[in-house]
Amino acid sequence: MAMSQAANYVEKAVGHQDVAVTEQDMTNPARDRAKYADPSGETMKALVWMGKNDVQVIDAPKPRVIEPRDVILQVTGSTVCGSDLHLLHGSVVEMQKGDILGHEFCGRVLEWGSEVTKFKKGDRVVASFQIACGECMYCKQKLSSQCERTNDNTIENAMYGGRTAGMFGYSHFTGGFAGGQAEYVRVPFGDVNLLPLPDNVPDEKGLYLSDVLCTSWNCVVDTGVKEGDVVAIWGAGPIGQMAAEMSFTNGAKRVILIDGGPAAWRLDFVKEKIPKIETLNFSTLPKGQSVTSMLKEMEHGGPDVALECVAGEYAKGWAHYFEMLLGAETDTSEILNEMITSVKSFGRCGITGVYVGYTNHFNIGSLMERGVRLIGNGQAPVHLYWEKLLSMIQEGKTDPLMMLSHRVDVSELDTVYDIFNKRGDHMQKVFVQTKFSDPAAPGTPALTTYKK
Repeated sequence: MAMSQAANYVEKAVGHQDVAVTEQDMTNPARDRAKYADPSGETMKALVWMGKNDVQVIDAPKPRVIEPRDVILQVTGSTVCGSDLHLLHGSVVEMQKGDILGHEFCGRVLEWGSEVTKFKKGDRVVASFQIACGECMYCKQKLSSQCERTNDNTIENAMYGGRTAGMFGYSHFTGGFAGGQAEYVRVPFGDVNLLPLPDNVPDEKGLYLSDVLCTSWNCVVDTGVKEGDVVAIWGAGPIGQMAAEMSFTNGAKRVILIDGGPAAWRLDFVKEKIPKIETLNFSTLPKGQSVTSMLKEMEHGGPDVALECVAGEYAKGWAHYFEMLLGAETDTSEILNEMITSVKSFGRCGITGVYVGYTNHFNIGSLMERGVRLIGNGQAPVHLYWEKLLSMIQEGKTDPLMMLSHRVDVSELDTVYDIFNKRGDHMQKVFVQTKFSDPAAPGTPALTTYKK
């Protein structure tokens, strides 16, 4: 947490580098009501970060159009992602009190700027979690997560040797944009970052094109899962679940899903949805066994492919726990080392879980000596995949409803964060409704209420 605040001070001191062509650090219209808030004075329910492990639902000003390619949405659906927990925990730097969270959302077009011509009022759309300009070198290749013109952050550029695109509701480290866990949201470059949803795809399916479906697909195809592969996946959350299904879609012979501890119930949840999957609970291993030794027993030489769908903030051993606590590293290498030692020689390891900085005790020797390919999958380029995945939903080739466990109201998001963080109530993936949402689509969960 201290590192996050220090990063805020450093960024403020050195300043941005003026490469972005859209407004930065507008994480809540209340930061400058005259400039960012709708002149009507209307307010909205929104989930904001108030400090480490503290999020609150507040009344915030409704956003206004401030740039000619802006679109204002009435949010009809959002969700909570495992990546949001990194913000909750303070693992991602440059969070500021009052930031509106949420990077996955869909809605109806309400207002737009003078240069937006492709939408009309009431159009149903889903937003990509990244904000792309549509015109730079990366955007022309639909590698939207690496847009060069929507994130001015100096520290990210210094740490990574380049910047990601701006991202909704994901700290000032990624540009400082208000997120969609709210009743309204402003979408910069709305003509680029919104995909129309057809009538035969309800919000409860279309919403997940915003991130989880594209991220899972990118994890699988970027790591090169192919016909006949044996795939091991670390993490049985929504990304791991959909990556399992998509591995089979891409020809995998076997998929082994690994999880444990308070989240062990997710193994049974996914097994019920995908019966041919195999599971490995790391918290109930036989004495003397490890994840690596078990995988090599299950498959001669180990799996061909390992997919990391967890994140780097979850230390398993005391050494990494204390090193992260003391700021000696930002991410643990434990899962990466398990993956590297588990796969066959010349196997492939893909990293999709969030890693934000630096790690210690990395097994570079096994990586080099055994020819293991370590692939950073990157923030998934949503624009590269979302049209294909929309078609797959329409054709019944993928079904996001298999991960949907709860429907909740935006007014209860603070409570939902707490439950999700504790892996409670068998909460796998939620659909967050607002006052603008349609009634629940057939076959989707009924509303769950937690507050009396």
